[in-house]
Amino acid sequence: MKALMFGWEFPPHILGGLGTASYGLTKGMWQNGDMDITFVIPKPWGDEPKEFAHIIGANSTPVAWRDVNWDYVQSRIGNVMDPQMYYNLRDHIYGDFNYMSTNDLGCIEFSGRYPENLLEEINNYSIVAGVIARTVDCDIIHSHDWLTYPAGIHAKQVTGKPLVIHVHATDFDRSRGNVNPTVFSIEKDGMNHADHIITVSNLTRRTVIEKYGISPDKVTTVHNAVEPLNEELLNLPIPPGKQNKVVTFLGRITMQKGPEYFVEAAAQVLHKVNNVQFVMAGSGDMMNKMIRLAAKRDIADRFHFTGFLKGKQVYEMLKASDVYIMPSVSEPFGISPLEAMQMGVPSIISKQSGCAEILDNVIKIDYWDTNAMADAIYSIIKYPAMYNELREQGLAEVNQITWDKAGAKVINIYRNLINRQ
Repeated sequence: MKALMFGWEFPPHILGGLGTASYGLTKGMWQNGDMDITFVIPKPWGDEPKEFAHIIGANSTPVAWRDVNWDYVQSRIGNVMDPQMYYNLRDHIYGDFNYMSTNDLGCIEFSGRYPENLLEEINNYSIVAGVIARTVDCDIIHSHDWLTYPAGIHAKQVTGKPLVIHVHATDFDRSRGNVNPTVFSIEKDGMNHADHIITVSNLTRRTVIEKYGISPDKVTTVHNAVEPLNEELLNLPIPPGKQNKVVTFLGRITMQKGPEYFVEAAAQVLHKVNNVQFVMAGSGDMMNKMIRLAAKRDIADRFHFTGFLKGKQVYEMLKASDVYIMPSVSEPFGISPLEAMQMGVPSIISKQSGCAEILDNVIKIDYWDTNAMADAIYSIIKYPAMYNELREQGLAEVNQITWDKAGAKVINIYRNLINRQ
């Protein structure tokens, strides 16, 4: 079976959970056999794994402007973009090359990240998707997250093949309900035109059904998983000279992740004990606010901000940790607690997270309940029996949550769609 996938990031160059999940699922599907996957991203860097997927860069795909489906651009993109951007795009396609940056081969340039002109890059990506769909043979099209939904719709229109969209998050999660109407429109358009929708949790499935008005029959949950750790990561040494207990928050420092609740719980714990170091590992638009909050609570000397971590750095941080906490306000899934459990780190997660649906050997609290959060942290670092129980049972549990099982579920969805068609 041949799948044409559209994504936005792919390891080792990732900025969040989307790239990690895309990689894990793609490899898990390949492990099931009889899968030929072409994975498109805006800008490959050349060092992406290529054993189980053909990586294509939108930035290296020549675009013949006479072949652009302008009806698609007008009907699917023009209705969600700024009017001036729309006319600039039209003028460019008709020969006024003052809108897009292209190279000598006629390829559109992409940042490969999340730039200020993200909407422009999403639109450009959808145009390239139509060109790729004409040249890559496929049985099904699969779009990962809202940034690639217009690309998937365009590819579907070009090929007539069924479209699956994968909802890794919605703007209701990212914005705490203060939804961006443009993003919502792109998400809704993708869901309406998809032949089937995969969500990463039942929490997200309910959001798709209730907030976007999608029929429940059209939406299936496939929970995320984790990649087995290699020997190098499993055998990372404990940092020398460690004296204090370490409690770690690892993720984007944004309002979706609830970082302020972590700081408030830390302040409560430090009123009881002082041999604890709190770490906020990540970056985001609330980082400076959290630094000021830690200072306001008079715990700055016990708080460490590492900045963004990736790859091996993540596991080195987890190896040094005694407790991992994810106090997300609305988390579609949340892979990082599973990664912590793989390293034997007892984990505390919010009940408002998708991974809470499949994890038993963790402590679950409401994100806003800083008293319960502080009590859980204190209990794990104070009572060795509790620490060891969560460590051992958590490790056994997470080792059963593998991507090949998730991949098998997705392949079954593919088969049902193709047979129905």
